Amino acid sequence: MKFKFSLLAAACVAALGLSGAVAKAEDGVLTVGATLSTTGPAAALGIPEKNALTLVPTEIGGLKVKLIVLDDAGDPTQATTNAKRLINDDKVDVILGSSTTPPTIAVSAVAFDAKVPHFGLGPMPVTPGKERYTVIMPQPVPLMAAGIFDHMKKNGVKTVGMIGFSDSWGDLWLGQFKAAADKYGLKLVADERYARADTSVTGQVLKLVAAKPDAVLVAASGTGAALPQATLRERGFKGLIYQTHGAVSQDFIRIAGKAAEGVIMASGPDMLPEGQPDSALTKAPGMALVAAYEPKFGPRNQFAGHPWDAFEVLKRVIPVVLKKAKPGTPEFREAIADALITEKDIGASQGVYNFTATDRYGVDERARIMLTVKDGKFELVK
Repeated sequence: MKFKFSLLAAACVAALGLSGAVAKAEDGVLTVGATLSTTGPAAALGIPEKNALTLVPTEIGGLKVKLIVLDDAGDPTQATTNAKRLINDDKVDVILGSSTTPPTIAVSAVAFDAKVPHFGLGPMPVTPGKERYTVIMPQPVPLMAAGIFDHMKKNGVKTVGMIGFSDSWGDLWLGQFKAAADKYGLKLVADERYARADTSVTGQVLKLVAAKPDAVLVAASGTGAALPQATLRERGFKGLIYQTHGAVSQDFIRIAGKAAEGVIMASGPDMLPEGQPDSALTKAPGMALVAAYEPKFGPRNQFAGHPWDAFEVLKRVIPVVLKKAKPGTPEFREAIADALITEKDIGASQGVYNFTATDRYGVDERARIMLTVKDGKFELVK
């Protein structure tokens, strides 16, 4: 009877993925796992993120960096599967991902349950009480929205139509608009949604145009943000069009074509680091990213800055953590979570990070610039 119980217990442990026989932490190695959307509708975000991971340090604090990258195609279910595999099978010390909001939320939940430090690469709402293990590299929606709404106010915009993804990214922007509208004297006159994989938004755009807003806010990301941009201009909309930081890429300009001209976009500072003063903590990391990325992969890309900045943070915290614990242990992961809060003014390409126990974005206005497109190129809004 005792023999049968032992066999059953062993089988249960293996089924739960808790067995140490699958993988073992390597001495002197920092194991980092990433789940990215390198295929599917969000590939325009995931591919440059994957590209950037080929440029990050191979050694931090004397530890060799072992990097494991998986594709989740932007699917929260696949992102969950990937995160569990990276944590249970590959024994990662840190997990990155995913590329957009819905799968990033999924990865965060897995990381919290497993007590593994997680660098979110897509903006996401943080659930109170579940903040400890996740920090988020992209800028928070309220910070970027403030730049957009301020531009609207200064340019006489009173009424706004919104078209956004029919998921948590669109929900975040709609919620922020409703929260801030009165402050900026703005009124929402139309709210339309579309799926990330949709190939037409003609019906939604016709409703927007009929509402006659002064401006339209597109709450989308990747190449999917170009679809309403182009359709609005094709259908004769002459007002200002605003895009979120989820849309800032050369692919957006390529797909939207002439319709991209004059768009107003909130962006991270890594898109134009050359214009920053030498004293800016974002300049050196931004210039380093551009110098490494462009010769190998072409035009700079805001999304490449997210994993790049995760490693900028790791370069700062790992030497501190190594004074307390060794990689591959629960103590090491807990020490990373602690150091993410205690280390301050971490300069990176997208902002200066000062994480706290409750602020898991940790950035301020230094993480935002406003861009427009002129003659097919990004320029600072004057």
